[in-house]
Amino acid sequence: MTSRRIAVLGAFLGLMWCVGAVVHAAEVKPIVPSGAQIVGPYTPGLQVGNLLYVSGQGAGDAKGNFAPTVAGQLRQSLNNMKSIVEAVGLTMDYVVYAQLYATDASAYDALPSVWGEFFKEGGPALSRLGVTALPVGTPLEINAVAVTDIALKRAIRLPGAANTSSPPDAVVAGDRLFFSSCFGLDSEGKVPADSALQTKVALDRMEAILKVAGIGPDHVVFVNPYITDALNAGQMNQEYARHFKFGDTPARATIQVTHLPHGAGVAFTGVAAMDLASRHSVRPRNMRPSPTASPCVFVGDTLYCSAKSAFIPGPNPGVYAESVENQVRQTMRNLMDGLEEAGMNFADVVAANVYLDDMKDFAKMNRIYASYFKPPFPARTTVQQRPSVERKQNEREQWPDLEEISLVAVKQQSQ
Repeated sequence: MTSRRIAVLGAFLGLMWCVGAVVHAAEVKPIVPSGAQIVGPYTPGLQVGNLLYVSGQGAGDAKGNFAPTVAGQLRQSLNNMKSIVEAVGLTMDYVVYAQLYATDASAYDALPSVWGEFFKEGGPALSRLGVTALPVGTPLEINAVAVTDIALKRAIRLPGAANTSSPPDAVVAGDRLFFSSCFGLDSEGKVPADSALQTKVALDRMEAILKVAGIGPDHVVFVNPYITDALNAGQMNQEYARHFKFGDTPARATIQVTHLPHGAGVAFTGVAAMDLASRHSVRPRNMRPSPTASPCVFVGDTLYCSAKSAFIPGPNPGVYAESVENQVRQTMRNLMDGLEEAGMNFADVVAANVYLDDMKDFAKMNRIYASYFKPPFPARTTVQQRPSVERKQNEREQWPDLEEISLVAVKQQSQ
């Protein structure tokens, strides 16, 4: 074939790709049920293609009041979620993944009985973690993902699972799989003292779940390692790196939390691609390959981006912005690198998690965050995951992280 014919064919295929992007661009529908309490620049629910992303739902009722008991608070949070799900014409059976953020560890014990009121046969995959504070003083918050076609949903349980009323180990939702928290517990249900061993046990459990679903660790797209002060993060990272391919690891948001169920020091939860061909990582040219995290990873048309802070790479790396406002600006600039490398922008973002050092900065963060988006805003969950740090510079004039943000984006526009 002549070079001219090759050029013409390439131009034609490029045109067809663009046409396909227009035809198959995901349709976005904002979901705002009557009486929804919106306290920031986010949309309660955002339906994108065959998935519904539900923002973190606090425990407040229509007047912003909280029930006096943890069970009542959980029930109200789930009812708030239910109102969003039903506004799309779905039921709670369509929910495939949920995350509970609780300031009080007693929520773990109260959850099973309340959970059964809303979900049949265990419901969605579930992650549970302890945080320091949540917006408007809510004691707990639950976010979720639901699928719009129940035929796309399939629960995954490890062999020998006795309690089918508890959340499944994972749920398949079309082209991806969401897996519940994997804890580093030994055969007796105890937490190993060694951080590396606890990490290995948790990741071995994750891999066993993936195997039951017919996939492996190379299919994983995004991981949340939740860790407490009891875990050595360096040892966790060393063990973690052994389970994934260097330079093609999942996107990741490592979050230090106040407590975890079972007294665990680490828990892993996340998303995997059912078809390995639909998964590929994205790394901006200004970033080196990492043994622990890819900047962003695709599954189909959905891009999961690692949590970013205001960290500036280069010969003198570090965080040099003193205020939370300027740190958010730099964080969004860092996130933009991954989006642009993928041919996307902030208009494609459908969900976000914001981690604040101090919930007192909520309004300041919202003001800057909102300037990067246009309505309908992405679904969002905001937490203060651990006690605030001391805000002072180190000997290199660097400041501590005051915020981190992770994103999920879906192709919505032709490029």
